[in-house]
Amino acid sequence: MRYDDAVYTDHAREKMARRELTTDQVMGVLQAPDAEFPVRPGRRVLQRRIRWGNPPQDYLLRVFVDVDRIPPEIVTVYLASKIAKYEANP
Repeated sequence: MRYDDAVYTDHAREKMARRELTTDQVMGVLQAPDAEFPVRPGRRVLQRRIRWGNPPQDYLLRVFVDVDRIPPEIVTVYLASKIAKYEANP
């Protein structure tokens, strides 16, 4: 599935602003995720490892997308530091 036309919910924009994440970072995950999993019918999580922070550390940037609508909606976005937890059990 392609997510080029996905729109951001207000909640997603608030979380991105609070966490200082950019739309370019989110689009990078949507265009080339390391992994994609169903959360429930109509919702998927896409994730990708990124280097972030000062000093830079590895994180998973996780993007939750409602795919049961047109255009798809980005519901929320966050960074996970416990990478093994989400790679082993999404």
